[in-house]
Amino acid sequence: MSTPNSPSNNRAPATRVQRTKRPPLFRRRERPERTKRKPWVNPWNLANILSTFRIIAMIPLILLVITNTAAGYFAAFWLFIVVSITDLLDGKLARRYGWVSNIGIFLDLTADKIYTAGILVAMVTVNILDPWAAIIILVREFVVTGLRSFAAAEGLVIPSGRWGKLKMVITIVALAWILARANLDRGGWFANLDFGGMLTWLTHLSSWVLWLAVVLTILSGVEYIWGARTIFQQPPRQNNE
Repeated sequence: MSTPNSPSNNRAPATRVQRTKRPPLFRRRERPERTKRKPWVNPWNLANILSTFRIIAMIPLILLVITNTAAGYFAAFWLFIVVSITDLLDGKLARRYGWVSNIGIFLDLTADKIYTAGILVAMVTVNILDPWAAIIILVREFVVTGLRSFAAAEGLVIPSGRWGKLKMVITIVALAWILARANLDRGGWFANLDFGGMLTWLTHLSSWVLWLAVVLTILSGVEYIWGARTIFQQPPRQNNE
């Protein structure tokens, strides 16, 4: 029988052997999360069709304007209205129905630049538009396009400002107004609506509306440059390739 002071009672308690963890080399590798791919978008959706139509419609629109006839300006007026409506619709349709895609963005921006430059140059050619107004509008378009391209290369996006959207609407109204005035001055169809010379008086206001569009063009250009100011303060991205 063991006593309290016996050697058997003085033994140290057995230490529990701890299992060593497996070295990192043998750990199960965590699978990297798969990047979610964007859903496939049918390129022949209505938004892209409208953008493509806007590009193609520039050919007959320019030809109608440079005929410099009452019939030509009448047809150009209504075709320009249709083209402008497609410009307002394609982006909204793409965002609403999930049709936003790289090809859609490319078509929309390309169509905007082509139909803006095309109609301005055609109207300057037949002397119904002040060349300086066209130059200011076109310079702004090129500057904004350059800023957007530079921002995209830096992984940034410059959103459209309020002045840019208002400028687009006023510019469409001004150019359509000038086409109607050209038809009226040549005794075209709009002359039938000129009761008491009221329509003639209204169409002469098109020059004021045009220069309002020019002022908004300058303001929207300044707004874009101000929005991109942080890009110029950052160092360029390093290409690791």
